[in-house]
Amino acid sequence: MISKNFPITEIIRCRRTVKPAMMDPNLEVPSELLNELLENGNWAPTHGFTEPWRFTIFSGDHRKILGEKLQELYSNLTPEDQFRQDKMDKLGRNPILAPIVLAICMKRGDNPKIPEIEEIEAVACAVQNMHLTAAAAGLGAFWSSPPILDTDGMREFLNLRDSDRCLGLFYIGWLKEGENWPKSSRGPISNKIKWFGES
Repeated sequence: MISKNFPITEIIRCRRTVKPAMMDPNLEVPSELLNELLENGNWAPTHGFTEPWRFTIFSGDHRKILGEKLQELYSNLTPEDQFRQDKMDKLGRNPILAPIVLAICMKRGDNPKIPEIEEIEAVACAVQNMHLTAAAAGLGAFWSSPPILDTDGMREFLNLRDSDRCLGLFYIGWLKEGENWPKSSRGPISNKIKWFGES
């Protein structure tokens, strides 16, 4: 049973992946909600206050440009024996199925004492903040991370430095009429923990 004293618990347990095919591309996300989502991402934990998260927003006709770039990269970088037309089609189609798509990027800090993995983890925390904010508003979200994003071509497209990385695309949108909020489950946490010193 979820305690009413901890509303964050309900939000965390109700958060779901909502794929672009379930979203209505014609229902706009209000700018106030998008700004709140981004600002909550901005409050993620960050070692050394590097704040490495960076987001490039695609909306309107720019979503089609993103889809075309994804298809171009996939076509150019995928060996012929691994090429799949269905994947090619999906890369071009997904961005226009959601009203908003964010490129999730990590800007590498200048402090070499902070490992890259910690910068990546900080960005992941920012995305979780945004995903929970979306869920609390009834807004669907999906973090996609095809391998072609972590390439020189994508870095050039997003004006990133060689040391920066694109860690994924974050699709945001309202569910289509007739779509239901996805259900999910988790195995018992007791199977995933152990007390040190106990066998």
